[in-house]
Amino acid sequence: MKLIFIYGPPAIGKLTVANELAKITPLKVFHGQMIIDLMLEFFEFGSKGFREVMANIRASIIELAAKQNLPGLIFTCCYHFKKGDKALKMIIRKVEKHGGTVHFVRLVCSKETLILRVCLSSRKKHKKITSSRRLEEVLKEKNLMEPILFVKSLEIDNTKLSAKEVAKKIKKHYRL
Repeated sequence: MKLIFIYGPPAIGKLTVANELAKITPLKVFHGQMIIDLMLEFFEFGSKGFREVMANIRASIIELAAKQNLPGLIFTCCYHFKKGDKALKMIIRKVEKHGGTVHFVRLVCSKETLILRVCLSSRKKHKKITSSRRLEEVLKEKNLMEPILFVKSLEIDNTKLSAKEVAKKIKKHYRL
């Protein structure tokens, strides 16, 4: 199984790109917000154990996909530098344990573009950040703009590219 791990800050276009990539490959989308939405039905974001349980659920779903030898998944998340290292290493181990590979895609764009995108109505469906003020706060308090230091990532600046163009680049680069 191939796991395409798309990461970047809020409003960078991870899910939009993932959906376009799913249209042109046999891979299915597993976006990080799915589990957050589920957890928020029961627990306050950031409450004790929230991050750990969320990481375990994500890893279990990804491992099951690898066990069942699905062609692959496209996973999206806002990777939280340092805090996300343990969870990410667990995902990598589980995929590789079943003969799969993890391929990383880091999306980047200008801050001005992020601020424009964060207000899009499509973000409301999954309880995502929808205000430029909140985006600014999150970007200041968390290290979401940094690359993952212990893996090699395909980096794509999507400031002026459509999601479809980005998806085609990913497909070509990773031979999907």
